Amino acid sequence: MSLRKQLNDILIALLPTNPVDAIKGTELIRLVRLQLDGNYSDASLRYHFSIMSCDPSSPIAKVEKGQGYYRRSAPIPALSSAQELISLTQGRLDDMNADQSSMDLAMLRIRKFRAIVHRYFEINGRFPFIFREAFTRDSPFGNLWKYPEMVLIDWETGEAPDEEMTLEPGMLALKQRLGVSPFGLHAARLRIQPSLQTYREDFFQTLAVSQWAQAGELIYAAPIIDEALADGLRRLNSCFGIGVTSFGLTSEMLDDLPRPAQILNAHPRETEAIMGRLDINRIAAPAIRPHLDWHGLNELRSESEEAQRMMRWLTGCLERGIAEQYKEEDPTAHLPPTP
Repeated sequence: MSLRKQLNDILIALLPTNPVDAIKGTELIRLVRLQLDGNYSDASLRYHFSIMSCDPSSPIAKVEKGQGYYRRSAPIPALSSAQELISLTQGRLDDMNADQSSMDLAMLRIRKFRAIVHRYFEINGRFPFIFREAFTRDSPFGNLWKYPEMVLIDWETGEAPDEEMTLEPGMLALKQRLGVSPFGLHAARLRIQPSLQTYREDFFQTLAVSQWAQAGELIYAAPIIDEALADGLRRLNSCFGIGVTSFGLTSEMLDDLPRPAQILNAHPRETEAIMGRLDINRIAAPAIRPHLDWHGLNELRSESEEAQRMMRWLTGCLERGIAEQYKEEDPTAHLPPTP
């Protein structure tokens, strides 16, 4: 039996599932030798550990920060894959044989995470806009490659974050003269569980939905512990510039959080407690382009009522000279008058 095959069988029983309990390489070699057939050098075993830890199908993973190896979990179920934010009747969710309660739980986690991200950026001086209608029951499957879940707007305000801030007129005037956008737009893709099986799909969807924006950001709920996964994301970032961030929230932690509406409407002390559970880890910073792709943005606006609402909100902020968080529009506000 080959060394690779032996290690696949042996490591499943030896490796801990919790990365906190990861086994250092020297100790793992000692434990493996007790069950291994054949005389292999330490260098050969270390080489195989390293190669196998980059293979999504192997049981061994190397911790991203620190030393040691742990057992990689089984491939994540489709409910946590790249298509998790689309309607339950589309994509992999439609193909699953999961019961309704499992699907409801998965979607609740997604909504909680979206609320957490929304609130986190609000209190950190950014202005989020969420796309929802692009992912409804009857939406085309291709919308996953066209619309972000969230757009993050950055204004030049020069003041502490608040619900409403006066825009800096001098900076806005300067940007106007230079032909620079008065605001920054980052298109964000939200995902629950990072994995070696799906991270490329997550990454390139983020790249696709952010082509018109000044930057793209891929935001994961769960911590990114696997070194091979983190390295893969960094390599893609170096080529394409998409930022990657983890909020450090496991599925169990999401289950313990309040419901989405409570997260969004929590009192300051409650919000502080919720934010205290986050462990923000910036895996790779986004590359920021100096200009928006106005042609691409106008094309998006011509196809999407939500994009039109976003632009009306931004235009209103400019006209009033005030940066304010988005509030849902009156659905009758833009209807023609009744004859």
